[in-house]
Amino acid sequence: MPSAPPSESPQEDPVPLPTHLAQEVISFRRELHAHPELDLDLPRTQAAVLARLARVEGLEVTTGEGMSSVVAVLRGAAPIPQGTRRAVVLLRGDMDGLPVTEETGLDYAPPVPGTMHACGHDLHTAGLFGALAWLSQRRSELAADVIGMFQPAEETDGGAQKMIDQGLLTVAGPKADAAYALHVYSAKYPHGQFVSRAGTIQAGCDDLIVTVNGEGGHGSVPHLSLDPVPVAAEMVLGLQTLVTRQFDAMDPVVATVGHLTAGTASNIIPDFATLAITLRSFSAQARSRLIPAVQRLVRGIADAHGMTVSIKHDCEFPVTVNSAEHVDFARGVIEDLYGADAFAELPAAEPGSEDFSCVLNEVPGAYVLLGAVPPGVDVASAPTNHSPLAVFDDAVLPRAVEVLAELALRTAPVALGDLATIA
Repeated sequence: MPSAPPSESPQEDPVPLPTHLAQEVISFRRELHAHPELDLDLPRTQAAVLARLARVEGLEVTTGEGMSSVVAVLRGAAPIPQGTRRAVVLLRGDMDGLPVTEETGLDYAPPVPGTMHACGHDLHTAGLFGALAWLSQRRSELAADVIGMFQPAEETDGGAQKMIDQGLLTVAGPKADAAYALHVYSAKYPHGQFVSRAGTIQAGCDDLIVTVNGEGGHGSVPHLSLDPVPVAAEMVLGLQTLVTRQFDAMDPVVATVGHLTAGTASNIIPDFATLAITLRSFSAQARSRLIPAVQRLVRGIADAHGMTVSIKHDCEFPVTVNSAEHVDFARGVIEDLYGADAFAELPAAEPGSEDFSCVLNEVPGAYVLLGAVPPGVDVASAPTNHSPLAVFDDAVLPRAVEVLAELALRTAPVALGDLATIA
C-alpha cells in the first residue's frame, strides 16, 4: 500500500468518554431494544436514529431509497499536511432485529411478542451514534472524514449491498479508505474483550431454495406419477457426499438442509418437494465452486428421475475477510486504551455470516467482535446470539464508542493519488 504521512502518536492518556454521553448511549440502546423492527423497513428505528443525530453538530445526514437506512457524514477539522487529503473512514452499525419472542425478563424487553434484538444490533446502533457524537465534539482533532453507516436488513435482505448500490462508499467524496464494524456477543467471549483475526473471520453464506417438480398421484400407484419425495431425499444425502468428496478438508464448506416440505397426506404423492439449503464457505475460491456444484448435483439427480428443479438464490453474503493491517491497527488502538488483555486473537474463522463482508469486499478494514456477557455469567453456558434468552450487557457500550471513535481519530491523511494507510 502506498505510504502516507503517519497519524499522530497515540495519546499517553486517551480522552475518556464523558459520563453524560455514555449514559445517553445506554439509554438510547434500551429505547431501541424495546421496539425492534425487521428487515429493510424500520420506520420507528430510523426516526429514533434521526432524532438523535439531529442533536449532533456538523453531520450531513441522508436516508436511503426503499429502505430505512441512514448515512451520516462528519467532516474532520484537524489541519492536514500539504499534498494530502483527508482519509475517509466508514463505521457500521446495523439496526434490524429478529423474529424472536424475548424471554429475558428485562425491564426494557419489547412489550409486544414476536420481535427481539437477539443479535445485539441495538447496541451497534447506539454505539455508532455515540461514536459520531463523540467525534463531533473532537472535530478539531479529527483528520479524517467519517461515514456513519446505519444499516437495515443485516439479518435478512442484504442491506449492506443495497446501501453500497445507493452510493454509500462515495457519499463523503472520495471512496472510503477504511471500514470498521463491531459485533457484540452474548456468550463465548469475556465481558469487554475484543476479538478478531486477519484474513477470513466469518463464512460466506448462500441460501438456495430448491423445488423438485414431479407429477402427483395416488400413493398406492407411484409408478403412475413422478414422486419428488425420494428425489428430494436423495439430494439431501448427495449434498453430504458433495461437501466431503469435492472440497478440500483444509478449505471446508458446509451444506445443511434446514427445511424440507412435501405433500399433505400419507396416501397422496405431491406435485413438488422443496428443500431450503444453507451453504457456508470460508474462501472466495470455495464459494465460487460450491454454488455451481450444488446446482449441478440437484439438477442431475432430478434429471436422472425424469424430473426438473427450480432454484432460487436467497442469501448471498461473501466471505468476511479482514485486512491484516487494519486488524493490527485496531488491536493497537484497543490495547492502548484498555491494556494487552483487552484484545484476543480469534484462532479460527466462525461459520456464521455477516453482510459487512460486502463492504470489506470493496474497502479494506476490520470486523471486530466484542464480548457483552453480563458479569458473573459463564461465557461457555450463556445463551447465545439469536436465543430468546440472550442478554447483552450494555455496560460495554462506552468501550465500543471509544474504540470506533479512536479508529477514526488515529487514521492518517492520505497522500494525494494514494490509498489510505494507517500508523
